Amino acid sequence: MIPRSWLFVPGDSERKLARARESGADAVIVDLEDSVVPERKALAREMTVAFLMAPRLADCPALWVRVNPVSSGLMPDDLAAVMRGAPAGIVLPKPDSIADVQALDEALAGLERSTLGRSRTPVMAIATETALAVTNLAGYARPPARLLALTWGGEDLSAELGATLNRDPDGEFRFTYRMVRSLCQLAAAAAGLPAIETISPDFRDETGLARRATRAVEDGFSGMLAIHPAQVPVINAAFTPTAEQIDNARRVLAAFDASPGAGAVQLDGRMLDRPHRAQAQRVMERAR
Repeated sequence: MIPRSWLFVPGDSERKLARARESGADAVIVDLEDSVVPERKALAREMTVAFLMAPRLADCPALWVRVNPVSSGLMPDDLAAVMRGAPAGIVLPKPDSIADVQALDEALAGLERSTLGRSRTPVMAIATETALAVTNLAGYARPPARLLALTWGGEDLSAELGATLNRDPDGEFRFTYRMVRSLCQLAAAAAGLPAIETISPDFRDETGLARRATRAVEDGFSGMLAIHPAQVPVINAAFTPTAEQIDNARRVLAAFDASPGAGAVQLDGRMLDRPHRAQAQRVMERAR
């Protein structure tokens, strides 16, 4: 099941790593990239491995790791270290194209064959952090089998574009970044993958976060990134269907089950066709 909430935690902060286990997030992303300064990268790797290998409670979040980008030259050292802790998955930042995902795929396959003997480690790519990456989104239509999801970001992209702002005063993205969000979602859908919504940077603005998370659900995103534990319950609530939504989805699916092979059915005076069935199935997949 795709996590609803993905909480970023710096890999070199013992306090924040400890809090992450009790955050209620479905997935924790231990970060070796942007939140770790160069002189602490080696320490962050050691702390991340220890965190991954520590005993876990039954309700512990899935523990992912964001490595450094392929272009940094640091990714091989990141993987050699953290894969010893068998993370639930790897997050790849700043891929310029699907070629970077393929490079990660090959590196993971080599580690899995030679030292781990474990099953395929899933990957999520942050697919829009450079202008070149945005122009190459069509390449994700035929991804490696281990690619689990795509997400997007506007912070690094705005820096590359020379923008001083990427959001309006109400916290909503400006046009260029809304367009990039849509393109990432389309690329994910073309690849048959879920799309994950990006962060909401002001962790004190719960009202704004709830609005953005609800909109992400309505738009078809499957989860959302978080930068603070306080954001987790808001995101989880938005991505968990209500009892009314679950009941309606069950009735839609039951109507189709009662008419095997039918392309359209009637329910409460409405005509429903296959897109309605697909929407109902998505609701049931998100029900927990």
